[in-house]
Amino acid sequence: MPQDSLLVAALGDIHGRFHRVEAWLDALEEARGRPVDYVLAVGDVEAFRHADDHRRKAAKRSMPAEFAEYADGIRRVKRPLYFIGGNNEDFEALHDLPDGGELAPGVHYLGRAGLRTLGPLRVAYLSGIHAPRFIDQPLKRPTSLDTAKQAGYFRTPEVERVATERDVDLLLVHEWPRGIVQKARDERLSPERPLPSPWIGNPVTRKLVDTVHPKWVLCGHSHKPFAVALDSHGRTLSRVACLDQAARPDTAVFWLEFEGREAQRAGWGVSGVPTWQAGQRWGMHTLPPVDPGGPGSVPADNGATA
Repeated sequence: MPQDSLLVAALGDIHGRFHRVEAWLDALEEARGRPVDYVLAVGDVEAFRHADDHRRKAAKRSMPAEFAEYADGIRRVKRPLYFIGGNNEDFEALHDLPDGGELAPGVHYLGRAGLRTLGPLRVAYLSGIHAPRFIDQPLKRPTSLDTAKQAGYFRTPEVERVATERDVDLLLVHEWPRGIVQKARDERLSPERPLPSPWIGNPVTRKLVDTVHPKWVLCGHSHKPFAVALDSHGRTLSRVACLDQAARPDTAVFWLEFEGREAQRAGWGVSGVPTWQAGQRWGMHTLPPVDPGGPGSVPADNGATA
């Protein structure tokens, strides 16, 4: 293993299911024969510090209030977890941390928008989803259900802050960039997989991707796995990976193995088998089969060379 090698695992919307994703990461480490260096979560983590808050405010209220154990020190994550905000979070706790902070040992909220360096990697991020009515309104303290909902929308200054970044290895967003489904339709990238609506996602995030030209874009929110490459006017190819919610590992876990700042291989699930390697094209063919044979199973077609 090269000295500058890094294994980065991304998680789809956790929705408070911390125990299961920890077990999935254990399985991924065993399969790859190495530790996961960083874990990145793409929003809707729902890190409610108090069990009562989880039961009253979480989207998945029937789930156990698992994060409370980490906040109280009863349990501890095994690898550093960095997450952005989605549209379902403990916004009261996050409001006073616009630039991020540690919510429990090893659990880091990145903040509403910006750039963080993790090892050699430059990671840009934008929390929340697009709501045209609120994008130019000031962010209010979430003291009611209504203002808490509004806290899950990004604002123009936050988008502009990320838009100034360049030379970005990973861009974390919650909501999909608009147009990626239509690209898959136009290129007939997934004849065997039903595609979601072409109107999924938002144009603001898409413009951000086309401005920043990150090497990789990771997103969640829509609870569907998706993969497409965006090439904007001959600039850096942006490979987009959209993750499912944390219901099953084969579509909710996505991993990248870097040497320095260059991704060498990537895969879905916890089998540790790459579905993409440097030099191969990126797209829907890298996803697990529509009817997978089990957790972490991968398609037979690993992709043609670019």
